Amino acid sequence: MDFDYDLFVIGGGSGGVRAARIAAGEHGARVGLAEEYRMGGTCVIRGCVPKKLMVFASSFPTAMADAQAYGWQVTVGALDWSAFRAKLDTELDRLEKAYRGGLSSAGVTVHDCRATVVDAHTVHLAGGNTVRAKHILVAVGGRPFVPEFPGAEHVLTSNDIFKLEALPESVLIVGGGYIACEFACILAGLGVKVTQFQRSARILKEFDAEAVDLVAEDMKAQGIELHCGVVVTAVEPEGDGFRVTCMDGRSDVFSKVIYATGRVPNTDGLGLEAAGVALGKGGKVPVDGWSQTAVPSIYAVGDVTDRIQLTPVAIREGHAFADTVFGSDPRQPDHDLVASAVFTTPELATVGLTEDAARAQGPIEVYVSTFKPMRSAFAGRADRVLMKLVVCKETRRVLGCHIVAPEAGEMIQMVGIAMKMGATKEDFDRTCAVHPTMAEELVTMRKPVRTA
Repeated sequence: MDFDYDLFVIGGGSGGVRAARIAAGEHGARVGLAEEYRMGGTCVIRGCVPKKLMVFASSFPTAMADAQAYGWQVTVGALDWSAFRAKLDTELDRLEKAYRGGLSSAGVTVHDCRATVVDAHTVHLAGGNTVRAKHILVAVGGRPFVPEFPGAEHVLTSNDIFKLEALPESVLIVGGGYIACEFACILAGLGVKVTQFQRSARILKEFDAEAVDLVAEDMKAQGIELHCGVVVTAVEPEGDGFRVTCMDGRSDVFSKVIYATGRVPNTDGLGLEAAGVALGKGGKVPVDGWSQTAVPSIYAVGDVTDRIQLTPVAIREGHAFADTVFGSDPRQPDHDLVASAVFTTPELATVGLTEDAARAQGPIEVYVSTFKPMRSAFAGRADRVLMKLVVCKETRRVLGCHIVAPEAGEMIQMVGIAMKMGATKEDFDRTCAVHPTMAEELVTMRKPVRTA
């Protein structure tokens, strides 16, 4: 059977681009890739990268206030949002160009159009052409989800925040996941009056409860009006803003309303079901450990699947797929002990099990240290940080680590290495502290605060 390509990738995000580059550049496969929007996907264009740059921008008011407390003569002016946005757009253009350059150097043929699956080996391109491929990789990622309710057409999502012409005076953020909490902190740091509604009893439900409690406390201290157990029933224009009505009867007007209530895979109209790939809950693509669907020639990686929705995970899945199918190093991507960070203020970083999840598996010891970090304490700020280890009583292995602190994401990367190697509490204890640092608390906690 003649094929135009050995591999055709649908989606130019981190997972798809990595798979295409490795298959073509390292294994010599004939590879085509289609992307209907911008190369780089959610992470590079409308997710991790621009968000982290906004995190940096939002941190300067506090940094300048600290500088004043340390004796520097600092005058804090207003943020020039237009200047920041222009520079942000320039940086995203640079990154997209780099992604395209990497594909070109590897010999990948790029099609700047939408592509859909026709059958096990056929892809239809929006221009009208069809191509045949021995293998098809679906890497189309996901998009923000907004539930249906009266006035849903008036709300924004995380995709829209980077394109705001001006910062709003006030904003309501609906949702309690990491995207909602991150943008609540970002916009508050940029001077916006922020209110956040979450329908369940607490924010960041999938993270360690003790760590989340401290994050919520710090968010409120920043002036964020955080309310849990609130359900929005309607949004309607009023004056220059929008009136939001809730199930409990509360009603208020905000300049903008932003929904961050989860994400769904971009599988609508992709043709997978007609090709024999039955979709799972919410439109996710079920795959096995090799990223293979029920149709042997069709694979999927990244946020479109029913696995972990993180950019580094998608990259690993794409790389493992390319090495398995086109190289001589067959392997499954490892989804165990994947560290992650929530870029709130302060950051929440985690790897392994929460205390509740570990307790459900057997007897544990819990080590916790909360304290005022030296830098902010000297500046007169009341914020606190948390270092937490969850340890298996029987094996002594560290099952979970949770950090709430500035730059927590930088710390958890190193802890993740140790835990991946099977580090025990005694391994942590034998490690000499780096003083004076926040992270030294991870190796100086000697007595558990509780056992279960």
